Amino acid sequence: MDRHVIEALGRTRVVIEDGRVAEVGTPLLDYCPLFMKHRGITEITSDVVNKNIHFRIADFGMCTPRRQLRMRDFLTFGTSELMAMAISEGILDSVVMVCDGAGTVVITDPSLVQGIGGRMSGIIQTTPYPEILDSVGRGRVLDPETGKIDQFNGVKLAKGLGFERIGVTLVSAEEAETIRRRFGDDIALFAVHTTGVTENEARRLLDTCDIITACASKWIRQMAPERSLLSVGNKIPVYAATELGKKILERRLSIIGANESIDSDDLPRPLV
Repeated sequence: MDRHVIEALGRTRVVIEDGRVAEVGTPLLDYCPLFMKHRGITEITSDVVNKNIHFRIADFGMCTPRRQLRMRDFLTFGTSELMAMAISEGILDSVVMVCDGAGTVVITDPSLVQGIGGRMSGIIQTTPYPEILDSVGRGRVLDPETGKIDQFNGVKLAKGLGFERIGVTLVSAEEAETIRRRFGDDIALFAVHTTGVTENEARRLLDTCDIITACASKWIRQMAPERSLLSVGNKIPVYAATELGKKILERRLSIIGANESIDSDDLPRPLV
């Protein structure tokens, strides 16, 4: 049986088996400004999450062999948009990310970066599909047999493929620190899915990562303004904590012609 475990809108645990929603947990949040803006969702409930996941499966084949892997920009300062732009602009030559139907992968095509990351929330477990592996390139999948998710070894794979300017998405402060110690400052670390991180984890992510997305994290939102070199986004703040992170955000600002601003009072609820 195919099995995928993700954390979707509201950081809700969802299990998808054989292309069908098998389990939907209780949302951690009851409101997200991004889903209000793009999907008109005024309150996040288990039923709303269930309907949204059914929509994603039907619309672009999420967690199925029918998965559509390419798309255009969706958010102004989403992590996938930033990484895709960084490749297009020559700041990065590859990114290590997680793809449903493949696991940890190394991607160099900006449209693939956007299509994989722009449509997905946190992926905890996935089942590999031959169709997805072939589309990504089996040699760029960490473990085509199991769909393993391991960003540290994903960076090792990218290095072994000859890439040097590598971006990587991660959710764990420990993993961020391990990658930084082993590979140095040339790796661009993108902290994502930060809702619910502890005060200690938030501090460590800010100490280690280049770009940090606030999501609904009260600790990131509390600490980052004083520690970041640049902040952008008026729905979900995105912070640059290093010169490399600042360079990526500044390049994005120049391309889209926007001004940096974090002034919205339309916040996720609750902040955790």
